Amino acid sequence: MGAVSVREVTVAFGAVRVFDRLALEVEEGEFLVLLGPSGCGKSTLLNAIAGLLDVETGQIWIGGRNVTWEEPKDRGIAMVFQSYALYPRMSVRQNLSFGLRMARTPAAEIERRVKQAAAMLQIDHLLDRRPDQLSGGQRQRVAIGRALVRDAAVFLFDEPLSNLDAQLRNELRVEIKRLHHRLGKATMIYVTHDQIEALTLADRIAVMKDQTIQQLAPPAEIYHRPANRFVAGFVGSPRMNFVDGRLELADGGVPAFAAGERRLPLAGYEFADRPEPGRPVTLGVRPEHLAIGDAGTAGAAWPGFAVDVVEPMGADNLVWCADDRISLEVRTAAERLPRPGERLTLGLDPRRVSLFAAEGGARL
Repeated sequence: MGAVSVREVTVAFGAVRVFDRLALEVEEGEFLVLLGPSGCGKSTLLNAIAGLLDVETGQIWIGGRNVTWEEPKDRGIAMVFQSYALYPRMSVRQNLSFGLRMARTPAAEIERRVKQAAAMLQIDHLLDRRPDQLSGGQRQRVAIGRALVRDAAVFLFDEPLSNLDAQLRNELRVEIKRLHHRLGKATMIYVTHDQIEALTLADRIAVMKDQTIQQLAPPAEIYHRPANRFVAGFVGSPRMNFVDGRLELADGGVPAFAAGERRLPLAGYEFADRPEPGRPVTLGVRPEHLAIGDAGTAGAAWPGFAVDVVEPMGADNLVWCADDRISLEVRTAAERLPRPGERLTLGLDPRRVSLFAAEGGARL
């Protein structure tokens, strides 16, 4: 039995159905990330699991118990919101302990849990300060600590880092991952539109679009074998390059991708179904999987790309280049800095590309 089980759940606002018979299983101790653009339904799903939204049909189970119609406080969950929502006139210690005091938890147990959470989040030196004396990152740590003291089995995070600057997001992302490791069997469900957060935090990612789960898989599979063109384009920074073309048969009956005069033999590509010559397809290749120069015996070399723009990134460079009909972005090593106007030959390895149906965008 999974720690959280969403079983054929329908959520509606009046006549508008947000979800229609959606199903999701989250294993005990798993860190699952709900990833997608604004409006895809990820926060709505989280709120339904938390009990903040009623479901029209279906069931929600937590820890082997049907909690579909139970109040949020009775579901054994703890939730961290995008807003810190701290009590401004209370100290950090009082903010952390407020829920426990309202539940009439013994004072000694409150003290133990507050100390444990503060130490885990490295805010024990802040316990006597008020929220207006804290930085944004410290306030979010307090908000996480307030959930942590509940000693819940399931933690729900609704975009907790989106209000922070880039450096604080990086720091707290590491802290949340450490927290998951320290808690052992605690299950975490985390909502974000930031694919870097998803890739670095998750055991599995559920990529969502239009209130449906497009792909549910570990980060490496999402990144290297996206289920469709939407997932391929949404996950990855910089985004995947796409080239429209068709399938054909090369010498020896080997399938090949063709775009104008350019060809890529697909001998090493793992097709999900039998390839159909003449079928319109889209080839996807990530910038770091394009090589400047010959691709070797496994792939093909596409010459004649002119460098348009170079973006030095410090650790590497992003190079925009194009020919008469194809524009590609290439990630190069820091020491390889092409000049605008320079002509490049790009190498492609068929084992590192993705093919998608032109109609519907499913992976081939």
